[in-house]
Amino acid sequence: MPGKLLQKPRPKLQIDFAPLRAQGACVHGWIILDKPVGLGSTQAVAAVKRNFREAGFGKIKVGHGGTLDPLASGVLPIALGEATKLCGRMLDASKCYDFTIRFGEQTAGLDAEGEVVATSDVRPTLDEIEAALPEFTGEIEQIPPAYSAIKIDGKRAYDLARAGEQIDLKAREVTIYELSIATPRHSREGGNDEATGGKGGVGEITLSAHVSKGTYIRSLARDIAHALGTVGHVVMLRRTKAGPFGLDPAISLDKLNEIGKGAPLEDIILPLEAGLDGIPALDLSPEAARAIRQGRVLTGVATKDGLYWGRGPDLRPVALVEQVDGELRSLRGFNL
Repeated sequence: MPGKLLQKPRPKLQIDFAPLRAQGACVHGWIILDKPVGLGSTQAVAAVKRNFREAGFGKIKVGHGGTLDPLASGVLPIALGEATKLCGRMLDASKCYDFTIRFGEQTAGLDAEGEVVATSDVRPTLDEIEAALPEFTGEIEQIPPAYSAIKIDGKRAYDLARAGEQIDLKAREVTIYELSIATPRHSREGGNDEATGGKGGVGEITLSAHVSKGTYIRSLARDIAHALGTVGHVVMLRRTKAGPFGLDPAISLDKLNEIGKGAPLEDIILPLEAGLDGIPALDLSPEAARAIRQGRVLTGVATKDGLYWGRGPDLRPVALVEQVDGELRSLRGFNL
């Protein structure tokens, strides 16, 4: 049989990075950075390249799995080597965020930076906020912020906005899978503090959201405030999950910088297949693995139609494969 669907999890592949470092070899896998506020995604990628260069590794291809604004913190998946072939899938994956809306002021950028463009004395109550959230759950349309990376006639919207040009962005459809107040209700009741809630209105509220790709949290915050009869902007944004990656394996910038000083990588780098979580594994025989690497189509593989990641007897990923009408084809090969 050329291949079989993996029924039980097998031991995680252990990698000895010492000889790779000594040989100046390439590394494949993921670093999940808990990006601090103030650092851009491109800067984070540059920091990874610099640290591996200083650590003595060879030239490594590096990419990220979804831009995170400098004013935001949290999960930034950074792909190394062959894992960069999965960055497209990561960009398409859903994301989870915690974010705080401050009511009463709307800024040009809909965040903590930028001039105030609208004000309101209205402060919604917790009951009003909870009642409004279902309106923003499911498939919705939203207009992206003027200060966004969307291209208009070849130019970034934020560049045009900063130049004082009037920007007319079209509404787009996104999906909000879950939206809720981050703090449990029982811990919020009984107070009168304007920021946390009580008998009157609240000045700020922190929400948790699970959203589809292309969703702008700043636009979501703006629209929630408008639905509540006021204005608002985001003062805190933290990504808690991107695709299969949450905060648990995330490392700090300080820990990332230790790589360049010779720190061990075993507890820092996740294997390439960590980015394939949720896709079933398909065990391939040596012959089948060789054929898939060569781009040949396999028949007779006893598995249902669908997407899999194939791996050889050494447990290393061979390719992202798809079975259609009894034929198994490679969608993306991994040269490990």
